Amino acid sequence: MLNTIIDIMIYLGSALMVYNIYGFIEYSKDMRKRKGLENTGGILNLPIVLLVFFLLGYLFIAIFGNPDIIMGGVLFGGSVFVYLMYLFVIRMTKKIVENDEMAYKLREAEANDRLKTSILATMSHEMRTPMNVIIGLDDIALKNPNLPDETRLQLESIGFSARNLLGIINNVLDINRSGGENIKLKNEPFSLVEMLGQINAITQNRCSEKGLQYVCNDKDNVGEAYIGDEIRLSQALFSIIDNAVKYTDTPGTVTLDVQCLKDEGDSRTLEFVISDTGIGIDEEFLPKLFEPFSQEDGSATSRYGGSGLSLAVAKSLIEQMGGSISVKSRKGEGSVFTVVIPLAVAEHEVQAEEYDNLSLVGKRVLIVEDIDMNAEIVEDLLGLEDIITERAENGQIAVNMVSASPDNYYDAILMDIRMPVMDGIESARTIRALDRPDAKKIPIIALTANAYDEDKKRCIEAGMNAHMAKPTDANLLYASLKKYIYLESH
Repeated sequence: MLNTIIDIMIYLGSALMVYNIYGFIEYSKDMRKRKGLENTGGILNLPIVLLVFFLLGYLFIAIFGNPDIIMGGVLFGGSVFVYLMYLFVIRMTKKIVENDEMAYKLREAEANDRLKTSILATMSHEMRTPMNVIIGLDDIALKNPNLPDETRLQLESIGFSARNLLGIINNVLDINRSGGENIKLKNEPFSLVEMLGQINAITQNRCSEKGLQYVCNDKDNVGEAYIGDEIRLSQALFSIIDNAVKYTDTPGTVTLDVQCLKDEGDSRTLEFVISDTGIGIDEEFLPKLFEPFSQEDGSATSRYGGSGLSLAVAKSLIEQMGGSISVKSRKGEGSVFTVVIPLAVAEHEVQAEEYDNLSLVGKRVLIVEDIDMNAEIVEDLLGLEDIITERAENGQIAVNMVSASPDNYYDAILMDIRMPVMDGIESARTIRALDRPDAKKIPIIALTANAYDEDKKRCIEAGMNAHMAKPTDANLLYASLKKYIYLESH
């Protein structure tokens, strides 16, 4: 009976060793198929050779030897140990391979993201450049006080359509760039009153042009100073309001109601309600309203325009700020959009900066721009304010001109980013490093079609004071120049 048990242990051990050898052979084949391991056959074959010798030893002992129960147990235990080691190697290899694959996919995703960002940045630059010319020339032409009424109306229509097209371009780039992921939001103090004032001014003009009434009701409890991303919040709210104006016919009303729903001391929950008396939305379409490119019907699109992107972008921004958006509407009765946003309260009120009464007459501005048409537009816009302008065709020429000029010769520099020879980033860094008293304090404002957040960050890191995206509003350009010229002089 004992001999039978010993024989069973030895032959089971031998069978298990055969399985181990087969497993290592398959493992060796699989590993040699992997990239970078094609020439590792010698190392991978070594355990197979050793296991074959072990198997031959088992068989020799079983056939020619006289093993006892201890020897049988050792041989069987050896096979079990090798099997357990085989399982351990397989699992460890699988884990390593999975980690390598994840790391490879992560590197690939990062490379694709960099490529996508580069492509979208190029698209943004190439699209904004001609839009800068159209809007810039339109602004210049409209400042002519002797324009016939018909021509002025035509120019206003051109400007309106160009800005609508620019909004569509921005939305398309934003929705494709984010790919459903979070956009990096800022946490900076801002004035809610000033933000609403800017929204109201633009909306009032839009409504006046269309013959609509615009009303903004902000309750006394909304507060003044908050911390958050003013630009993104303003973008989201204006997208909804602009949509309300677009789909409301004359005579009609667009209303913005603002109130504080909850005050917790260091934070408040604000509610923005945008209502209109427009064409309304079919209740069956409401669930699809915030999907990209969603449009209720072709006839409305043909009549009112629109790409179906602005509300999708607005919803994405609002949710990323921790807020929510909802809508109620009936066909032919108008719509009501409700936005609820939590915001941290700033410790101190944001001081309003008033520069309207300051003059730019006689100030000298260096325009760094490689495209002639863009430079001419900026020169003409600044010329309307009697600003003295000089031009550098690239960043290196700008450095040379600043270096050769007397101290405090230039009051400000408007710097393009993409230029031959030396780009705007390197030019700003070089100017800041010049050994002259005004090198560190002369205002340098990026005026560029590179409009993404990382572009703004690069500009600030290079020593620039501010970033303005092309095409820019003329009044915004004047205000920015006044701010930094007079801020520096004090």
